[in-house]
Formats: sequence, structure tokens, C-alpha cells
Amino acid sequence: MNTAAHDASARVASALLVGLVLALAAPAAAQDWPSWRGRHQTGASDETGLVSSWSPEGENLVWSDTWVGRSTPAVFDGRVCANGRTGGGIDEQEIVACWNAETGTRLWEHTFSVTNTTVPFNRVGWGSVTGDPETGYLYAMNIDGHLNVFARDGAIVWSWRLGEDLGRASGYGGRTSSPIIDEDQLLLSVIGSIWGTLGGPPRHRYVAFDKRTGEVRWISTPGGTVADMNTQSVGVVGVVNGQRLWIDGNADGHIYALKVRTGEKVWDFHLSKRGINVSPVLVGDTVYIAHSEENIDESTMGRLVAIDATGTGEVTATHERWRLNEKGFGFSSPLAHDGRVYIIDNSANLYAVDAETGEVAWEFTTGTVGKSSPVWADGKLYVTEVNGNIRILQPGPNGATELDHDQLTVEDGRHAEIYGSFAIGYGRLYVTAESGIYCIGDPSAPFMARVGTTPDLGQETAPGGTPTLIQVVPAEVIASAGDTIAFEVRAFDAGGRLLGTRNATWAVEDLVGGRVSANGVFSTDPRAANQAGTVVATLGALTAVARVRVFAPLPWTENFETGRPPHWIGGGGSLAVVDQGGNQLFRKGASRTGIHRHAIYLGPSSMSGYTVQVDVMATEQGRRRPDVGLINSGYTMDLQGNRQKIQLQSWAAELRIREEVDFAWDPNVWYRLKLRVDIEGDRGLIRGKIWRRDATEPADWTVTAEDPLPVRQGSPGIIGYSPIDIFFDNVSVVENQ
Repeated sequence: MNTAAHDASARVASALLVGLVLALAAPAAAQDWPSWRGRHQTGASDETGLVSSWSPEGENLVWSDTWVGRSTPAVFDGRVCANGRTGGGIDEQEIVACWNAETGTRLWEHTFSVTNTTVPFNRVGWGSVTGDPETGYLYAMNIDGHLNVFARDGAIVWSWRLGEDLGRASGYGGRTSSPIIDEDQLLLSVIGSIWGTLGGPPRHRYVAFDKRTGEVRWISTPGGTVADMNTQSVGVVGVVNGQRLWIDGNADGHIYALKVRTGEKVWDFHLSKRGINVSPVLVGDTVYIAHSEENIDESTMGRLVAIDATGTGEVTATHERWRLNEKGFGFSSPLAHDGRVYIIDNSANLYAVDAETGEVAWEFTTGTVGKSSPVWADGKLYVTEVNGNIRILQPGPNGATELDHDQLTVEDGRHAEIYGSFAIGYGRLYVTAESGIYCIGDPSAPFMARVGTTPDLGQETAPGGTPTLIQVVPAEVIASAGDTIAFEVRAFDAGGRLLGTRNATWAVEDLVGGRVSANGVFSTDPRAANQAGTVVATLGALTAVARVRVFAPLPWTENFETGRPPHWIGGGGSLAVVDQGGNQLFRKGASRTGIHRHAIYLGPSSMSGYTVQVDVMATEQGRRRPDVGLINSGYTMDLQGNRQKIQLQSWAAELRIREEVDFAWDPNVWYRLKLRVDIEGDRGLIRGKIWRRDATEPADWTVTAEDPLPVRQGSPGIIGYSPIDIFFDNVSVVENQ
């Protein structure tokens, strides 16, 4: 379905659909579901007249389509959109698509090769997509950190490769946060090690982008050492004490409330010794949040808590309203409706909890594995379970009555996995599973795609007073030598409310040859080498910075004589430049905690048509030898120590591309590695070469691979799996000849 003819017809169909939607749009109750917990961010919908039973064989099944998904769809703008996985073997990819919400006609789709990650194929498509009814844009965070924004016709408006450009780490677990839209910002949490003063060990950061342009507004790092490199908590936005807050669970086990327009921390509640995977719910001034790991104050596992959201500072000991202890609510997010909190534990038991007291009113078994979150609408609970179970329940004061139960299966007869929850819109229910995407409702009922009303988040105090914080926008810039960038300064009051733009005094730090004008236009030196620094704005006693990396045209060389390049991204505390007999080398040692494998990216993800080369020397300890290699445009060449092979691959968990040859190599000996990628029409040609550094370069390539689904661009990098030391020297990146 990726042909030019299909794309053209999809654009026409989408345009016609949008016209219909806008013609029918009228103020109404929340009748769409643009984000994974709905417009109210509570898992509850105002829809009525929904069906109480259905069947995958036909009863009340309006339409279905072939699909493999594990997240919650978005219903908005007359469409339903989702991400998932597609293909097999060399064709395995992530996919994002949109359908006509009424008819199930697939309007458009995009497929993406998965790169630079150890997440397996069956976990692709984890994070839910998010729609913005104002612009019609769809926001999707891919499993490998590729953030894409799609227009109504499926065209990509802007994108970030967050791993290569902002240091997002991609662990094997696959748990992926989903984007949030609030006002004119896209909000997203990112775990990893960024460049410069924000570098060092991985941290869980919060990033705000301009939702229309992708410009970074601010980056906030409220927490400390991460306990988990994979978490999936998705924050909520609400107004508390007149302040607009973004409240979210962190990989360090804390819950943080940030001023949503600035990223300033307002309060901190320490909930767990591990990372938070559950998304909070905010009702009035109470936050409901849970986990299933070790509690911080006693040797028990799991807890559901209610937090008074009106505090400031460290509120763990002072602002807990109640707790439901020793319950493993590790993945399902709470549903709040009409004085009750509904939540599913890790064993798929549904609990109904009094929102004021924390007392359990009743529980109901929905299966055996609880991952998804319950949804309320039309007086019913709609519940999915990992082993293909879908239940419609009628809740009461003392229990629940099962109105309908179906189990989805795939072709080989086993159950179809379901990790996502229901999305409710336009009088219908939408859900994705391993077995497809389903639209459930009364086929005879009239269909109308209405625009939902914006929920009332609370009354925000009017902005005013003296600025207490300023912000330089864009806050994070990747530039080429010779570029000019226009910056502006925004001023905010003590409540994080925008006061407008301001004229400031400007300066440049650590950017050789860079200049900034009195009105904030920054000019880079066309002859500048690769570098990183800041553009600084001063307004009275207030200062703010924009972080800037500038990249020169190829060729690049690096021998570490002046230390670690400040513009490199990735790694952690095990990376350092060391002196070895008067020669400066880049050492990758064993990680202090966690995974020993690290990738370090040398340039922006927009690069293509280049060759990367490095000298490497690996040590040996007993029977342990490291793996060490190069990255070029999402492809990796691994010099494998214990296997004594050279491997070309893409997507380490699946080896979608895999070519390897035997290569006996010795520890404590310098070798030279070279990796070249060429895009030739519809194929990628990947070639690697290795030889002893003191020998003549061989004429032939050591190993070669072809890719029929080529990765057309990506950062150069070096990579190492090192329980013991690896040393790098003489890195170069040159344009292909």
C-alpha cells in the first residue's frame, strides 16, 4: 500500500473526509479520543448509547482490518490512527496508519525500519499515538526513539531521532512513553545521556516541543539516578493552585509536578524504589498513581496512593492522602470516575476503590496478565487483557456483572495478545490487538464525527508581576557551519505563566567564531570545526541558555588530544579520555550499573553517504572479550570478541540485516575498522573492512550486505559491549567517493 498511486488517493480521501468532519463539527460532549486516556485524561468518556456486546465474528462489528498492534488508538478528526508492526524477516518494520473512523478505509500508512535498538519485534509499536484536534496532526513515538509528526494527509511535518540527536536510550524492554499535547506544546519524557553539561549518567528528562515546528522549548531534569531504563508512564496536565502542571512518574521512582510551560519542579513525591510505569490521574487536586515494585518505607511490594497535589517541594511525608498497600498495580493506569478509582493489578484483577478513602469496594477477575487500563463509558467498563480477553462489565456498588466476554485469536489458534486499551469516539469503540484493529458499535446507528469539547482543567491564575524566569527558544539546536538561527526570549511569572517576549542582552559561550546580534540572531562561522556551546540571554538578574551544536562539512577527524568531543552524545560514566604513554585515547569501560553496551553518536541523524573509520583495541579478562564496532546510518559493524567474527547488522535484537564472516583477532592489538553505506536506488549497500593498524589496508571489503528496505540516513557512531576496557583512537568520517 506504499505506492505513489495509493498515496495520492489517500490524500484525496483524507481531504474529503476532513471537509466532511468540519462541516459536521459542532460543540458537543467529548466525542473523540485523541490521546490514550481520552480528552479528560482519566480513562472515562461522556459517550452514551454504546453497545453492551459484540463478536469478532460479526455481531456489532462495524469494521475490522488486518493489523498487529499493542497500543491504544487515537480517535479524532474523523479518523482512527494507530501504530504497530508489520512484515517478517528482512521486511520487519514499525508502521503508523490512519483509517476513516466510519468505514475503515485505510487513508495512509508509513513504515519505518527499526534501528539502533535491542527491543525485539514483538514489542514494536508499544507507545500510543496522539492526535491534536486543533491542527489535525498525529504524533507517534517509535520504539527506537524516532518521533514523527504527520499531517492529515500522512505527510511528515517534522521529526526527531531522539536517540541520535537528544541521547534517548533504547533498552531491550520496549516500554515507551506516549506524547502529550497541551496548548501549543508537545510534551514527552526521554531517558538517556545527553551532551554537554546535561551529560554523564542517564537521567529521565522531560522535553517540551513546539507542536507545529518541533522546536525544543525546554528540557527539565527534576530527578536523580534512574532505576529503570525503560518506563512508560504518561503524564497528565491540570491546574492546581492556579498553576498549570505536568505530573508524571519518573524512572527514579518519584512522581514530579512541573510547571508545564517552563519545566520548573513544583513538588516531588517518592513512591517506589524502581521506575514508574503507571500513568497518573488527576481529579481536582488529587493525584492517583500506583506501582508494583518495592516500597520505599517498608519491605512490601506495590501500592496505590492518593497524593494531595497542592504541595511544594518534597511532599512524600506530608501529602499522601491514603494508600492501598501490598497490591501490584505495575502497568495498568487508574481510571477515575464518579468517586471511584478502577485499576487492574498485574494478575488482571480489577479493583473498584473509593476515591476519598482508598477502601476497596469490590474486585473482579478479568484474566491472568494485567497490562492494559480500564475504560469507562455509558455506565459500563470496557476491559482488555493480554491473553486476548475483552470484557464489557456493568459495575455496581458491590460488584460487577459481565455483560459480554470475547477472546481474540490469531491464525494459528493461540490467543491474540492485547496490551492497549479501548478508545471511544463517535458512538463506537476502537481497539487494536495482535489479531487486527476493530471498530465496535451499532452498524445501524448514524455516524457523526464531532469535535469534542476541551475539558475544564481548572481555573488558572492570570499572568502578571515581575518575570522570575526567562527561556531562550529554541532551547536545543543542531546547526551546520554557516547557519544563522533566530532566538527569542520568553518571560514567565512565578506561577510559570507566560508574560510575553522580552529584549535581552546576548552572549556566546564555547562556540568559536559564533556571533549573536543584539536582537538574538546567532551566526555560525562557515569555517568552524565541530563544536558545542551555548547562546546566553540575560534580562536583569535572570539568565537562560540555548544549547547549540555546530557541525562542519565532512571530512571529520578526532584523536582526543583535547579531550572528549563536547558534541558527542550517549554513553555514561564509563566513558572517558585517558592518557596511555602520552597518547590520548577514548576508553569505554564496564558500566557501574546496568547494561554494559553503549552507543556514542558523533553527528546529527540527517547524515547520509559517508564512511566512518576508527582504530580500536580491546582488552581481555579470563574468557571475557568485548564486542566493539561502528555505526553508520542505523547499520552496525560488530567486531565480536567471544565469537571471533565480524558481523554487519541492523536492529541487534532481530538481526533484520545479518552478514558475518569468521575473523580471529587478538586482544591488546590495534585494529582499524571501516564502515561504508551507499544508497543505490531502492537498496542499501553496506560494506565493512578490518585490518591490523600497522598493516596495509586490504583492497577488498571484509564483509558486505544488501538491504532492500534501506535506512537512508543516520548518525555515525562507535559502539561497545564492554564488561572490560575498550580503547578508541583516530576516528574519521568522510564523504563517500
